[in-house]
Amino acid sequence: MKRIGVFTSGGDSPGMNACVRAVVRTAVYHGIEVYGIMRGYSGMIKGEFIKLDSASVANTVQRGGTILKSARSQKFMTKEGRQQAFDQLVNHGIEGLVAIGGNGTFTGAMIFEREFGIPTVGAPGTIDNDLFGTDYTIGYDTAVNTALEAIDKIRDTADSHDRCFFIEVMGRDSGYIAIPCAIGGGAEIVMVPETQMSEEAVIETLRNSWRRSKTSFIVVVAEGEKEGNVTHVAARVKEAIPELDARVTIIGHVQRGGAPTASDRLLASQIGIAAVEGLMNGMRNVMAGIIDRKLVYTPFEDTIYKKKMLSQSFMRMVEILSV
Repeated sequence: MKRIGVFTSGGDSPGMNACVRAVVRTAVYHGIEVYGIMRGYSGMIKGEFIKLDSASVANTVQRGGTILKSARSQKFMTKEGRQQAFDQLVNHGIEGLVAIGGNGTFTGAMIFEREFGIPTVGAPGTIDNDLFGTDYTIGYDTAVNTALEAIDKIRDTADSHDRCFFIEVMGRDSGYIAIPCAIGGGAEIVMVPETQMSEEAVIETLRNSWRRSKTSFIVVVAEGEKEGNVTHVAARVKEAIPELDARVTIIGHVQRGGAPTASDRLLASQIGIAAVEGLMNGMRNVMAGIIDRKLVYTPFEDTIYKKKMLSQSFMRMVEILSV
């Protein structure tokens, strides 16, 4: 393999630049040319390719976001769009791809390889940590620490004013951010998609705690919680317990930005190297990941369709520590 492409797709996550850097420098180390594809599949279709070398990725390991930009492409979901993307790759002599992203990114890469034979190795770049085939995804550790810092500050206000704060963190389909934030932030309750905790259970828990003269509370809610958004949940609780001074804070996209933690920089670097060397060894349609501190390659089909289960021991920890 003489020339490869690398791109980032889907939501940005801290550490993507560290992964791009590792991909580029690993390729250079092995004598392979590497092109950055701007704006994901959209840029692939339009031919937005830039040649990269070691100097191109200098001073990027500490930067959040993605220097290659990211975009969602409706056109790539069509056969015509994928044909245009393939033609651009052929014109640039690109023989393999490293795709940094999540489920949507890998689904597109899997279909693309089946239709046109371009091998792809994926790098798990998403703050949600919901991909099967790796213990942690690039950006997850940073997102948790960002959210936890906010929760710590909100806890000070909750305690000072005897208030109950409902804090929404990211996690459309997963409670992987909410759970460690709840444990580390000393939350009384956590609501995540996996457990579907009812509003009635939340109300009963808060009412019992109020009767025990507890006056300040933190309730962490994952954005994908099935009971409804955090504002709805807080309003329902306020209606049931009028004496409770309930407030809502949505931490939002601040969780996706900022300099990556040391853990995310290390993970991104490991996986970036593994992705390039996987291509060199003939791998295709797989995601590089780390499980039990060991490098593994998981087929895209498993990564996309298998469910990464949330540890019930974490839920038990929340219950015990909130007493």
